[in-house]
Amino acid sequence: MNYLSAENISKSFGDQMLFEGITFGLARGEKTAIIARNGTGKTTLLRILAGMESTDSGTFTFRNGIKVAFLEQAPDLDQTLTIDELILSSNSAVLTVIKQYEKVVQEHAERQTAEAAGNLEAATAEMDHLHAWDYERRLRQLLDLFRITSTTQLVGELSGGEKKRLAMALVLLDEPDFLILDEPTNHLDIEMIEWLELYLSRSTLTLLMVTHDRFFLDRVCNRIFELSLGNLYQYQGNYEYFLEKRATREDLRKVEAHRAGRLMKRELEWLRRMPKARTGKSKSRIDAFQEIKEKATLEEEGGELVLRVKSPRLGGKILEIDQVKKHFGSFSIIDNFSYKFAKGERVGIIGRNGTGKTTLLNLITGLDSPDSGSIITGDTVVLGYYRQMGPTWKQDQIVIDAVKEIAEVVTMEDGRTISASRFLEYFMFSPDSQYKRIEKLSGGELRRLHLLTVLIRNPNFLILDEPTNDLDLFALNKLEEFLLAFKGCLMIVSHDRYFLNKLSDHLFVFEGDGKIKDHYGSYSEYSFQQETKKKALSRRTETVVKSKKAGPAAKTKRSYKEQKEYDGLEEEIEKLEAEKTALEEEVNSGTLDYEILNSKSIRIAKLMELIDLKMERWMDLDQLS
Repeated sequence: MNYLSAENISKSFGDQMLFEGITFGLARGEKTAIIARNGTGKTTLLRILAGMESTDSGTFTFRNGIKVAFLEQAPDLDQTLTIDELILSSNSAVLTVIKQYEKVVQEHAERQTAEAAGNLEAATAEMDHLHAWDYERRLRQLLDLFRITSTTQLVGELSGGEKKRLAMALVLLDEPDFLILDEPTNHLDIEMIEWLELYLSRSTLTLLMVTHDRFFLDRVCNRIFELSLGNLYQYQGNYEYFLEKRATREDLRKVEAHRAGRLMKRELEWLRRMPKARTGKSKSRIDAFQEIKEKATLEEEGGELVLRVKSPRLGGKILEIDQVKKHFGSFSIIDNFSYKFAKGERVGIIGRNGTGKTTLLNLITGLDSPDSGSIITGDTVVLGYYRQMGPTWKQDQIVIDAVKEIAEVVTMEDGRTISASRFLEYFMFSPDSQYKRIEKLSGGELRRLHLLTVLIRNPNFLILDEPTNDLDLFALNKLEEFLLAFKGCLMIVSHDRYFLNKLSDHLFVFEGDGKIKDHYGSYSEYSFQQETKKKALSRRTETVVKSKKAGPAAKTKRSYKEQKEYDGLEEEIEKLEAEKTALEEEVNSGTLDYEILNSKSIRIAKLMELIDLKMERWMDLDQLS
């Protein structure tokens, strides 16, 4: 059953053609992602389908009777209203039906006529159709789920993440049949992303979205559209399948371009020799030459983000955090945290929004001061801080001038120097776009410009606060390549689990109330351990509940073999804990080189996994008498 049909849709802005003559359809239950470079029309296409922009040509239709909802990348919410007032003033289909039902009930009470009874019956049927009877319960459930606690708060006082969560709750409240999402994971923490990921993957709704979160994309979507050079390519599969097929298509394109290039040279020679009198045959050959020329000169979108900047060598002392505390009023953000960084260390930072991740970065970079404790930075350390909000740009300044204010030339890893203009090209700023005013840049372009201005200073200790927001997947892959080759220290706050897995050796986990746990291993390993603990706790709770229901007769005893295993488990766990503690002391000493640090970190991660498994077994045996 087709829910959306689009035929020959085209859209351009001035001389820039975003897409031309694209045709596609979405069936009921399909979950589709759109992938493209920034500025090539992803958001524009979503806004067209949501009825917020018009096409230059072409048509699209949704199936009659289905509910369509759209969540924008930056939801436009009335800042002057409270959350309660915003909910009541929204154009929610459910709220509209409830208001109509209340009106009809009042009319029926005032005049007992056949017409009023008919209106009441119709309104009741509509309430049934939209499941509006339990609206209040679902609203409270969603607000609690998205951690919206005070509905009397002004919308203008909410953080970016809170606004995104509120907008998401209002969209899901209507239970749409067809959902359009533009970068739904931006400004959400990992816990919330994983909930949304699970909800959408299990839901029967039809989905069309733009996202750069590769885990999210791979686990939710079963179809991918790629917008490239104005065309739409369709892939029936997940992100891994898309990468494979796109690489094949790109190889074929290069072969065709090479062949067309050789043919173009021959045709160009013929054109130069061609007599002035043009026959119909020669005219058709000239037209064919133009097609060959287009194929031969067709290039992949955008430039390449290939970066190898020179960084000064780090000395023996890098960065030491000693018993740092930070409070905001009575709220503890960081409580007695200590850590010594080693050379080449790569730390990912995760935790709920508002638990202090950015605060730690601001303390390290000197933008904020601790209430107590100290942070000592080594003499050789050159910090580079990529901030989530970015700098305040001069909006009327052109891009190249903003970069030249920092440096006219950049020293690369091999000792070469390149101009600021050439360096901008590495960041996919074409010569033309370098003369754009900053106020005209897209979100992704501003992110790339900010990153460039951090790296142009040649840091050897790089701190990145949510660097993946607004970057397309192609820019993300290139950024990862650069960071993998970066020889300095790296700290990353990110909700992008794929990005963290690829670039961090261990994690600072912000657990709330000022507690920061150091987890040795990847995000996937950490997630697995957390899931294992949840399952163990759930099983233990279930066993206790069953035992209470069944009474004393349901209790069973440990066998001789199980008793022996049970007695030995405590000793095994103690030995593993002792080995883990000793290794953590070595790792935190700050005296190890990167390779030894990495091997010991891997061993710690394995020890933690073993401890969790043995603890789970101990808890199972402990339930037996």
